[in-house]
Amino acid sequence: MAYTSSTLAPLRHDTYRTIWFASLSSNFGGLIQAVGAAWMMTTITASEDMVALVQTSTALPIMLFSLISGALADNYDRRRVMLTAQCMMLTVSALLTASALLGWITPWLLLFFTFLIGCGTALNNPSWQASVGDMVPRADLPGAVTLNSMGFNITRSVGPAIGGVIVAAAGAAAAFAVNTVSYFALIYALLRWRPATPVSTLPREALGSAIFSGLRYISMSPNLEKVLVRGLLFGIGASSILALLPVVALDLVAGGPLTYGFMLGAFGIGAIGGAVMNARLRQVLSSETIIRMAFAGFALSAVIAAVSPSAVLTSAGLLVSGACWVSALSLFNTIVQLSTPRWVVGRALSLYQTVTFGGIAGGSWLWGVAADRYGVADALLMSSVVMLLGIAIGLRFSMPAFASLNLDPLNRFIEPALSLDITPRSGPIVILVDYEIADTDLAEFMTLMGERRRIRIRDGARNWALMRDLENPGLWTETYHTSTWVEYIRHNQRRTQADAENIDRLRALHRGEGLPHVHRMIERQAIPPDNDVFHKAPIDLHH
Repeated sequence: MAYTSSTLAPLRHDTYRTIWFASLSSNFGGLIQAVGAAWMMTTITASEDMVALVQTSTALPIMLFSLISGALADNYDRRRVMLTAQCMMLTVSALLTASALLGWITPWLLLFFTFLIGCGTALNNPSWQASVGDMVPRADLPGAVTLNSMGFNITRSVGPAIGGVIVAAAGAAAAFAVNTVSYFALIYALLRWRPATPVSTLPREALGSAIFSGLRYISMSPNLEKVLVRGLLFGIGASSILALLPVVALDLVAGGPLTYGFMLGAFGIGAIGGAVMNARLRQVLSSETIIRMAFAGFALSAVIAAVSPSAVLTSAGLLVSGACWVSALSLFNTIVQLSTPRWVVGRALSLYQTVTFGGIAGGSWLWGVAADRYGVADALLMSSVVMLLGIAIGLRFSMPAFASLNLDPLNRFIEPALSLDITPRSGPIVILVDYEIADTDLAEFMTLMGERRRIRIRDGARNWALMRDLENPGLWTETYHTSTWVEYIRHNQRRTQADAENIDRLRALHRGEGLPHVHRMIERQAIPPDNDVFHKAPIDLHH
């Protein structure tokens, strides 16, 4: 599939454009709030550890709750999930503003409020990112992901500087008030959006089952595993700069809130530059090269921040780290979306966010502790070593090529007519597929079956096995289980167009008449524990 080369191409789509611009307002307010929270913490405590925990308190909920949010994004109306999250953050921000105005803020209360805002972000992000694929065609998806990063960093380049001005002129409470107002535009845009809701013939997955099926899918997807490993290391290493920047501004360059705001602005300007260059970089460089450059750029920026006594020189280094930040995170996000079908994309994105933001949260705490013990400069130098490790580990977990599989539903499965009427919860279901394979085709058959095993387990099969008939060696039987009949149907509906090649090649190797024969059986004990098999009863898949 050909991708659009212009980063701005997704703005041609009305819904995406409206919500993207509304998100600018929300991001703008969020960054002003972050400046106010970080700077307020420096004024109410002398502990660098507590300052770093401001970022941790925002990132930690994303690590803790994103998997649940991803399951909600895949099983509920994503627009309603986002509206719930935005209204929650609006309420918390209003309470934070009131508490600051009344002089009630303590270090731990400030962390509590920022933690709740982080919870709202954790609920919102999987639904928002998964919805991008509903707003733009697949060809524009990489550009839309990059444009999301660009939008955030446009506000990052301006918001922190203005946040510094607001804090310096009117105090942190004013910054919190600006953030409260900023939610209204996005809430209004979401209220106006009327997405097409796909009709499902299957009941909604239970929350626990949905989380488990998402984890299973990712564990059987090598491309996603590589993203998770590199995303974790990037989050740990890159978190040092943003977590310790208030202390860098205060101690290493002897600045104030304005200095801190302008340094964050430099990071944001660099990120915008990185977003603008992203489409071109993807055309001329491999994914692994882009990621290695991002790790190296952050290592360089951390070294500059550690040794520089000048705010100007440190800001120049932040331009580089900002570009690397958006290049790496947008590439990670894009690979996750292009490697995942729509039925599980929210959960895949949520796990990616859990790992990456877990790295950011853990790294922020780690570098805060290191700064308390060894000094800010040494903590930054240590983080640069972690970034270099991220380059080296690419030798083992190299990023996949920037390409797209066709992950649209295959839609070949037709629910069979059964002589025995069963309920959706009847089970366990045992499936056997018979193949007749010539000896000359065994090597290819075994290779294809290895891939078939991965696909089956990825999509929900259990106890997969391949058996050979001792009396008729040309007969091979593939067998697997599902817990219930409805899970068997769900398993088959998860096949994608990309899986068709494996299916078709296996069918071509089959030497028997017609297609490989499929046996669908329900497992029974000698004494049935429950009467879940009824004659002449209709199947209602929603119960």
